[in-house]
Amino acid sequence: MSSFKEIVTKAVIGKAKKSSSNDFSLEPEEKPNTVLGCWVINHTFTGTKNSGGGVDISGAFDVNVWYSYDADSKTAVSTKRFTYTDAMNVPLKEDSHITSTSEIIVRCLKQPTVSNVSTKGGVVNLSIEKELGVEVVGDAKVKISVEDDEDDYEEIFDDVNIESIPDVNEDYLKEIESKEQ
Repeated sequence: MSSFKEIVTKAVIGKAKKSSSNDFSLEPEEKPNTVLGCWVINHTFTGTKNSGGGVDISGAFDVNVWYSYDADSKTAVSTKRFTYTDAMNVPLKEDSHITSTSEIIVRCLKQPTVSNVSTKGGVVNLSIEKELGVEVVGDAKVKISVEDDEDDYEEIFDDVNIESIPDVNEDYLKEIESKEQ
């Protein structure tokens, strides 16, 4: 006969991903003629529960813009740190809730990259794309079947049957004793 037990464990109770594209502006010291290159570095982010039951992701990254100025005769690099906040609605499994003990894991599925860049009036305009994934880990219950009859072991005997051993001389000890006398 079996019965059921409930085990409380940690499990992924919700999962989502979000792609986004945001526009940013950077004003270098000199008026740029041509943008020669731009790259995003030092991306950091964290996730927290928001008041609506979803997840807010707060992050920041540095953007470096390499540009030419002074009639394309000189170059320089301008750096600026940008911050962002993305709200995500994470669908949760049945009867699950984000609580203060829930762990929110944020992963960057696609690093921030510059998808479009232009200059206008000495200002560099950037479009930056990224993709973030969120997993919410919380308490979950698992039901398992438990066998009640744990004493039903099969008994195994280690007796050796003498008849099963071939070519045994049963008079060996008697023969040895008679030789010694």
